[in-house]
Amino acid sequence: MTLSRIAFGLLLGGAALGQAISVASADQPEILGVFKDWTAYKTGVGDARVCYALSKPIQSEPRKLKRDAPYFLINDWPGRNAKAEPEIVPGYVYKEASEVTAQVGSDKFQLFTKNDGGAGGAWVEAQADEARLIDAMKAASQASVTGTSKRGTMTRDTYSLAGLSDALDKVHQSCGM
Repeated sequence: MTLSRIAFGLLLGGAALGQAISVASADQPEILGVFKDWTAYKTGVGDARVCYALSKPIQSEPRKLKRDAPYFLINDWPGRNAKAEPEIVPGYVYKEASEVTAQVGSDKFQLFTKNDGGAGGAWVEAQADEARLIDAMKAASQASVTGTSKRGTMTRDTYSLAGLSDALDKVHQSCGM
């Protein structure tokens, strides 16, 4: 994983939709479509092109926790030959060396965390597990993501998976993957 990948994900988590988020350029993200609870975007050109599907949680616990907006992203990076990379943007800094758990139905997936400044992100370590997670998400109605903030607060964000398959189809089509 490169620092620019981490920075991109972390910038997205802290940026309001519609603001410039591309690390490589000042492009505005272009909405490719809204598919129920998921929205598809693209930004950048050439090797800096990134296409992604994004969703906000339908439920977050604890409810009164002050943090930036959390997101679940799935990125295509044609310049890196990387397709369907899941990423969690929690809206806070993770506890050092903590792990994140994504639960989809009865399947659980462990993600590693990385903090950069005032933001955190979580990714699946092995590419095979990325594909397994995406396949599980396409077959389910919800995913639950559990993590721990730097202050020790455990959070659980629940995401609807309605529209995910269509959003990913659009992302892959737009980035030619």
